[in-house]
Amino acid sequence: MKIGIIGSGTFGQVLGAGFSSRNHEVQIGTRDPKNERVQSWASMVRTALGDFAETAAFGEVLVLATLWSGTENAIRLAGPQNFSGKIILDVTNPLSFTPNEPPSLSIGHTDSAGEQVQRWLPGAKVVKVFNMVGSSHVIQPDFPGGPPDMFICGNDEEAKKTAARFCQDFGWPVIDMGDIKSSRLLEPLAILWMLYGIRTGSWNHAFKLLRK
Repeated sequence: MKIGIIGSGTFGQVLGAGFSSRNHEVQIGTRDPKNERVQSWASMVRTALGDFAETAAFGEVLVLATLWSGTENAIRLAGPQNFSGKIILDVTNPLSFTPNEPPSLSIGHTDSAGEQVQRWLPGAKVVKVFNMVGSSHVIQPDFPGGPPDMFICGNDEEAKKTAARFCQDFGWPVIDMGDIKSSRLLEPLAILWMLYGIRTGSWNHAFKLLRK
């Protein structure tokens, strides 16, 4: 499958390498495809590079892996028409940073980043996924208590099934939390994940739902 990843930061690179290693055709979208650091990384993991519009047009499935502050502009540069009808894996979190304070959410309670992305891209099938764990554990998470769970949500059932297959390929059991409004609950999990890391000085943790 052709996977287009909008965003060439650490998370986008890790997901790009993960998809590429599982024989998907991957293109990374970046603001500057001529950046030597990004070019060097792309050549090592067998992925193509393009600008946002080229990558959005390329992908059958698209991944939004941008900083939240740049997400709306990245979509504009990519061309909203290039997202129409496609599955969008939204890994963004609407993080807000204040000096000497822990991170917080800039959107919450009555709205979410996932819902905003769906409104910006009404013709697309947005699935919130991969937003509550660090990049070092997103591919084949290995914890003593067994694999953690990946919570997902979205309005389109078939799109969520596709996202779940990707999660399972990466080693994640999946829990479907319903429609895209559940992003209001999944995005705060990212804050919980970060606060635990700040308090303990360790980033080797993830979430698991225990049930019987």
